[in-house]
Amino acid sequence: MQLVINGSPVTVPQELQNVTLLDFLRDFAGLTGTKFGCGIGLCGACTVHLDGVATRSCQTYVSDLEDTQVTTIEGLAQTFSGEGLHPIQQAWIAEGVPQCGYCQAGQIMTASALLRRVPDPTDAEIREEMSGNLCRCGTYGRIRRAIARVVQEA
Repeated sequence: MQLVINGSPVTVPQELQNVTLLDFLRDFAGLTGTKFGCGIGLCGACTVHLDGVATRSCQTYVSDLEDTQVTTIEGLAQTFSGEGLHPIQQAWIAEGVPQCGYCQAGQIMTASALLRRVPDPTDAEIREEMSGNLCRCGTYGRIRRAIARVVQEA
């Protein structure tokens, strides 16, 4: 079975096809930017893109992903432009979003998928989209400002 992870083809051995994508990414592909949070798809810490759609990797099994394009936080900039940081990553830094940083990869992946789908979201659309991602430090205002910054700078 084949996956494409961050633009590179990856052959998945038969014995690993029944693990979650989160476990495969962290334990076998060595991509530890995607975090384990709740394990039941509610917190958003494990969010990655599957063919450009924000998806909870803790609830997704590798066996369901034949020929799927998987993008993790490590590959976000590369799949966007091939160099530098993705605009949402730049905005995250500019707005000083992270505190502990644990949820940030999932937050960024959700925000970037939103901006791909809706290039000029309203504040209500941003709030709705991001409501599924929990931040233990409560930086929700900064997260919304970072997303708005990308829209303004586009």
